[in-house]
Amino acid sequence: MNAGGGPADRTHLFQRDFAVNPFIAIWEVTRACQLHCLHCRAKAQRHRHPLELTTEEGFRLIDQIAEMDRPLLVFTGGDPLEREDLFDFIRYGRERGLEVAMTPSATPRVTREALARAQEAGLARCAFSLDGSTPEVHDHFRGTRGSYELTIRALEMLRDIGMPIQVNTTVSRYNLTDLSRIADVVESFGATLWSVFFLVPTGRARAQDMISAEEAEQVMEWLWEQSRSRTFDIKTTAAPHYRRVVLQHRARGERGRGRDFQAAGPGLRAPRGVNDGNGFVFISHTGDVYPSGFLPIVAGNVRQRPLAELYRDSPVFRELRDPALLKGKCGVCEFKTICGGSRARAWAVTGDALESDPACAYIPSGWQGEARRSHA
Repeated sequence: MNAGGGPADRTHLFQRDFAVNPFIAIWEVTRACQLHCLHCRAKAQRHRHPLELTTEEGFRLIDQIAEMDRPLLVFTGGDPLEREDLFDFIRYGRERGLEVAMTPSATPRVTREALARAQEAGLARCAFSLDGSTPEVHDHFRGTRGSYELTIRALEMLRDIGMPIQVNTTVSRYNLTDLSRIADVVESFGATLWSVFFLVPTGRARAQDMISAEEAEQVMEWLWEQSRSRTFDIKTTAAPHYRRVVLQHRARGERGRGRDFQAAGPGLRAPRGVNDGNGFVFISHTGDVYPSGFLPIVAGNVRQRPLAELYRDSPVFRELRDPALLKGKCGVCEFKTICGGSRARAWAVTGDALESDPACAYIPSGWQGEARRSHA
């Protein structure tokens, strides 16, 4: 919504070349956070870093983001509410015509006053993480006792002030059997979107916390079934192979109930596959630019080079946008142009961002032939 409350025109988001402009820009405004999540990508710390982008540098960054045909802008952290100038950033982003969202941590900083202030400044959507349907599961995952209750309270406040609710859930071995109950909680709050993250072993997250490729396939099949009956939309993060699952079901004439990555018309969903560095750009608290928050390969820093130049021309981003460079199964997969596998997970597990996504169980027909030839 606009700062004045009217709907934003998002048509421009669906008419872009991802080699030129991203669909979404994530800015990690700080790494300060009071939680101690087991899977934290940022290895968040209790205090703010002295080399964070300043307020003025933040405004200049927002200018640069807006000049890239106004992608979606998400403020993340750490905990973005640790910065007192966050509301100024929200308001300035809206003044520059950006659709602005944020992902705060569920801490005592989340008050009705703070959320209402963000809404008045022009925040379009707020996302909180819910990784368990009970305090036992969620608090263990978040590393902080009481986190579950604070999260539920935050969702209640969002519902009360009428702000669209997004719930993020990271799938791991800790909550694999709890997903159905988590979905029930998401639905009970009238959420518009459930964003299901598939764990990438970076930051504090460990490879042994990941579910297997076969379990990931089962979860995505289950998500497809949920998409046909739940009242909220479902998207995945770090699991682009869910697009393949959707297309396979569509080929059989099945349809989900909600919008998905190929849906027509403006919204907060991409019209086609967004992947690390391909429609996606991440700016760290100190200005380093990455293909995503889960793929810590630095392309440069906005203090030295313009964001658009780094996104469009840096070798890191250009390679990630070229499906012909993909290796292994991903390189021969018939779905590589609409999926491409998680480049972040490939890098985290194999050390090569262009290798196959180890969380994908699908065997492309071309790979089966390759396997037969290699054993001949």
